[in-house]
Amino acid sequence: MGKSGRLRWNPFSHRSSSSRQEQQQQQQQPPIEFICPISKTIMSDPVVVSSGQTFERVCVQVCRDLGFIPKLNDLNHDEDPPDFSTVIPNRNMKSTIDGWCDSVGVDRPQPPDYSAVETNLRHQMPPSEVEIRVSEQELLRAVADRAPVIYHHADSDLMGRRKPTGDFNSTSSDESVIVAQSPFTPLPLTTRPACFSPSSSSSEIDFSAAAAANSPEEEEIYNKLKSSDVFDQEQGLIMMRKMTRTKDEARVSLCSSRILALLKSMIVSRYSLVQTNSLASLVNLSLEKTNKLTIVRLGFIPLLIDVLKSGSKEAQEHAAGSIFSLSLEDDNKMPIGVLGALQPLLHALRAAESDRTRHDAGLALYHLSLNQTNRLKLVRLGAVPVLFSLVRSGESASRALLVICNLACCSEGRSAMLDANAVGILVGKLREEEERRGEESRSSAAARENCVAALFALSHESLRFKGWRRRRGWWKC
Repeated sequence: MGKSGRLRWNPFSHRSSSSRQEQQQQQQQPPIEFICPISKTIMSDPVVVSSGQTFERVCVQVCRDLGFIPKLNDLNHDEDPPDFSTVIPNRNMKSTIDGWCDSVGVDRPQPPDYSAVETNLRHQMPPSEVEIRVSEQELLRAVADRAPVIYHHADSDLMGRRKPTGDFNSTSSDESVIVAQSPFTPLPLTTRPACFSPSSSSSEIDFSAAAAANSPEEEEIYNKLKSSDVFDQEQGLIMMRKMTRTKDEARVSLCSSRILALLKSMIVSRYSLVQTNSLASLVNLSLEKTNKLTIVRLGFIPLLIDVLKSGSKEAQEHAAGSIFSLSLEDDNKMPIGVLGALQPLLHALRAAESDRTRHDAGLALYHLSLNQTNRLKLVRLGAVPVLFSLVRSGESASRALLVICNLACCSEGRSAMLDANAVGILVGKLREEEERRGEESRSSAAARENCVAALFALSHESLRFKGWRRRRGWWKC
């Protein structure tokens, strides 16, 4: 206030008030991460897809129903096109969005209308795709997927590799990656954990009679598991472990939501016998194909990871066996990797006390690394030097070579391998196995085949490999 008693105008006070309004408006603008790239609205039910991006669930469902993959370049998405084959709820993103809405005082988002999203996406589709109905697209895709192919696990995606759709029920412990049979080709990979030991009479089961006879036993197991007496829990788990080991239909009937909920609480039990038998029962339940997705979706993977990190020797065997068994299901591969199982499995392959744990951890990594997202994660976790150190030492070398063959299918994996002197190590291993050829064995043959497969994958479109080959005088260019 001046001498005349009048208020003086302060231009900075006006600027500060306007800047505060601008800041408030900016705070009410949602972060770009909250916006679905397809609907262009805040996500109500965000989900993560196989390619790692997050979308609104309804939008993903519409894209899958239409068989259409939209272009995302307009939102600065420079990565690969989205892969909608697997969907996982992104609960962290949902809670963050809800918290932001509450903090700025706006209503929480509602899911978009299915028909509106469908109409929008149909406008983006080329005319040729719009004219073909969804059922016809699925038919054409199914026919294309059934082209005659000779399967070889070590073939890379760059060489037109297709995964076999049949289930391998062999119980052989051999570890060759070759599936096509010949007089000189080992048997396919085992599909059962090393900790599983079936009864000799398990193949002669009368399903209809057994199902009727086991109903009272199943009810007895449930009553014992929900008991507050630890002794009753132990007895119930022992009964469950025995039933699911020998009876296939018991694995289906006992894989119910009420029993699995009790089983989750017992896996984290401080009583060793309770934890061990609950994990062994889970291994048995996971052998049934129809149970694999259910077990993963009910949240068992984080519990198994914790056991793999800090459980007892026997508990770690069953945890590794469970993850291996669950990883056989294609729809489980990406979720298991996203939930953080790759690093503990890699550590178990290298340092686990039990050979069973190392065996199942190696096979779990092999099956998980068939997924491109998991391959990239393993490379970024530093798996390549670890795997080649196992090849050099000879410990778990055959299991490490299985994973190496898969990592060589991606450019990041090949680059990391060449940095780790992969060619020299693989050639040295190949020579070592050739010298032992007089002691011909399946494992030795598998090691040679896997070394050759990895070298072949490394040579694909690699100028570094060609330069190394010229310096060594290998083959004519």
